[in-house]
Amino acid sequence: MKFVCDGLTLSEAVLKVSKACAVRTTAPIMEYIKITADGEGVSLLATDGEISILKQMKAEVLEEGEICVPGKLFADFSSKLPEVEISLSTGERGMEIRYGDSVSYMQTLPAEEFPAINFGIGENSFVMKQNALKKIIAEVTFCCAQDDSRPVLKGCLMEFGDKLEMIALDGYRLALSSAEIVSKSGEKSIICPARTLLEISRMLPDGEDEITLYTQGGMLLIGVENMTLVSRLYQGEFIRKENVIPGKFTTEVLVNRSELIASAERANILNRGDKNNLVTLDVGTDGIKVSSVSEYGNVSETVNASVTGLDLAISMNAKFLLDALRAMEEEEVVLLFNNAISPFILQNKEKKDSLYLILPVRNAA
Repeated sequence: MKFVCDGLTLSEAVLKVSKACAVRTTAPIMEYIKITADGEGVSLLATDGEISILKQMKAEVLEEGEICVPGKLFADFSSKLPEVEISLSTGERGMEIRYGDSVSYMQTLPAEEFPAINFGIGENSFVMKQNALKKIIAEVTFCCAQDDSRPVLKGCLMEFGDKLEMIALDGYRLALSSAEIVSKSGEKSIICPARTLLEISRMLPDGEDEITLYTQGGMLLIGVENMTLVSRLYQGEFIRKENVIPGKFTTEVLVNRSELIASAERANILNRGDKNNLVTLDVGTDGIKVSSVSEYGNVSETVNASVTGLDLAISMNAKFLLDALRAMEEEEVVLLFNNAISPFILQNKEKKDSLYLILPVRNAA
């Protein structure tokens, strides 16, 4: 194998593909990137068993062939190459990398050891505007679980009706949002890993152009320009929103989002190092008193708000509150409560296509 390409083009392609390389695995080949040079050009492929990324790049192919190189090492090395013409070829010493008057070598593994990836996925599909898909991913994925105790909660439930409705929860909070879809066929719901959705968001350019996602046999595929991503979907039962979201509330608060964020951030500063990370909202006719207490001191300040219903004091994880507020888009937001121990809701005042639920923490002092 031998080809010549631009150094910046190579670096950008390797960086994007390396996101799919395994970090800790019992199969070393999963830490490698497969490079293929043929009559169609040069392609780079990486997989960790859950996500696979294929990238086509411009190059002058002088000799066809394929080889595997260490993914993270190659990404780091290529990012330091000068913006000059790069020549890559294989030989007895592995892969030879020539740039200017310099030459380096990198160990390789045979391409035959790399697992086969199925890119023939297309039985079911749904079409969306790119900016709508990016927006809904940003509004929901941060609420996915991070640990492996319940793997299905590391993904988002995506239900396709008249709109796409996406739900994520980690056992302490829930995010729900909906977005317009252009068309759909086949499956009515899937559970997509949050990591996959974040990679898709990075792939997508901003704009109103349409993008199609394909599913088949527990797999998802999306292609953007010269890059293709294939991902395994999660299988299992996802918690139903009807069983979690309260149907009615006794207290409604209308408040300026930026003012509440600023106050909660100040209250949270003294919580640093405190595993509970608690902030308390004391809701009454005068507005919302935001407070926190820790070994470093305490904060207590009032945020103007319009309150309807019963007074209450409720404590929660400050990060959860701030994450939800930052994900919302309107300056006036609504908080809905029942009591100090029941989940509460945050929504935009006007646009109700997203919703955030947070479980309070008992006995905060």
